[in-house]
Amino acid sequence: MTHDHTHDHSGGHSHDHDHGHSHDHGHSHDHGHSHGHSHDHEHTHDQAQEMTLEQKLNTLFSHWIGHNDSHKDNFLSWAEKAREGGLTEVASCLEQAGSLSQEVTKKLEAALANLPGK
Repeated sequence: MTHDHTHDHSGGHSHDHDHGHSHDHGHSHDHGHSHGHSHDHEHTHDQAQEMTLEQKLNTLFSHWIGHNDSHKDNFLSWAEKAREGGLTEVASCLEQAGSLSQEVTKKLEAALANLPGK
């Protein structure tokens, strides 16, 4: 994605030029152009700094834990419905899936607790 914008320079002139951007959590600028004079291309785009690995993992673990717990709750809810409907083996499998999901949540919580800064 590119966009045009104007830079005002001391010396009373301005000019337009394209800047290439890639937007995957941070972004980079392609400033491959020459104007016969030097000027700074520092920009503020109100973008957050790139997250550290620990910050990314913290965010992911929190998401995965909530997501996994939601699956566990659905498995157990449907296990109850299956049991009420006479589908005993299906209910048993769903209960086991709920139990396994709880074990996954415990592992994710342990990993989260071991992140530096936690």
